[in-house]
Amino acid sequence: MIKTNKHQYDEINHLSNLSDDDIDTSDIPEVTDWSNAEMGKFYRPKKKQITLRLDADMLEWFRKHGNKYQTRINQILRQYMEEHQKTS
Repeated sequence: MIKTNKHQYDEINHLSNLSDDDIDTSDIPEVTDWSNAEMGKFYRPKKKQITLRLDADMLEWFRKHGNKYQTRINQILRQYMEEHQKTS
């Protein structure tokens, strides 16, 4: 955690009490081209540890194809879920 000194704390407190109309953003350029934006780059859904029984051959197949097999299984399940949410 980053520690703030009294001056920084006072400045943050002052800024947080300003209304949106009182904040000068004229020096910040407006973004109009989002073609190179990366969706989900900083989004990290909350994970929950569970016990899940999988067929041994399927688990071995995922493990054989490299590290982070649990992440790949999660991605495949998420893709399946999202595709079926559209039709439900």
